[in-house]
Amino acid sequence: MQLVLHTGAHYTEEERLLKSLLANKAMLAKHGTFVPGPSTYRGLFRDTLNAMYKSSVSAGARDVLLDAVLDDSQANKAILSDANFFRTPATAMIEGMLYPAAPVRMMRMVQLFPEDELQIFMAIRNPATLLPILYEVSGDNSDAHFWGTKDPLDIRWSDTLGLLRDSAPEISVTVWCNEDAPLIWGTILREMTGIPANQPIAGEFDLLETIMSKEGMKRFLSYLDAHPEISGPQQQRVISAFLDKFAIEEALEEELDMPDWTDELVEEMTENYDQDVLRIQQIPGIRFLQP
Repeated sequence: MQLVLHTGAHYTEEERLLKSLLANKAMLAKHGTFVPGPSTYRGLFRDTLNAMYKSSVSAGARDVLLDAVLDDSQANKAILSDANFFRTPATAMIEGMLYPAAPVRMMRMVQLFPEDELQIFMAIRNPATLLPILYEVSGDNSDAHFWGTKDPLDIRWSDTLGLLRDSAPEISVTVWCNEDAPLIWGTILREMTGIPANQPIAGEFDLLETIMSKEGMKRFLSYLDAHPEISGPQQQRVISAFLDKFAIEEALEEELDMPDWTDELVEEMTENYDQDVLRIQQIPGIRFLQP
């Protein structure tokens, strides 16, 4: 069985990816891929993973979970989406580490599904825009608990992803920047589902619609209709060109509300994020999607 796990991160595309997948449920079923509704598995997986911190996995746990996921489907691949796979937003940042529970959580998944193929798909986001949100919702945002011995310039996604790969090397990991998602939304959907590049897919421009004006989307879709041969990198260049002219500026702007943070600090954090992306691309076993 192939299990594709969309693990967030929190405050990236929210539930839009799951909605796009569900919009293609019937088509994907013809390709042997099942997209269950989230209510069938989120609570069950969360409870099972939490229980494994206290006791070892039971002999029949794998079959029970798959029965709940597949619901009599004969698919050989299932896609599960839950931003809380790595725990909740309240515990997403502890002592300067993003998602410190991720490595152990995925070790538990390997124990649950030892003979199955597990894949992680995950968006990351600039810490300069993410950390203020996590700070606000943290279960304990005292300096000792939230930051530990680190400061904002020390936070790296590569630290988390490196530990994740070390602890669960059986799991392949695909990552992309949330900032790039509108440009590569169709690529993300196709990579996750495994459908051919020339297979039409609903919702390919769902995310683009949130940052481009209605007039721009109308002209963009008309352009694609008139040029059906355009795909892949060419299409991404076309999207960039239309965004240059029709982007909704307010949708691209993000307000930061963090005490004592300066524009200079945010700029330096963003530069660190860009360097961290390059570092992530060098981690063995991680595939990075980009425009």
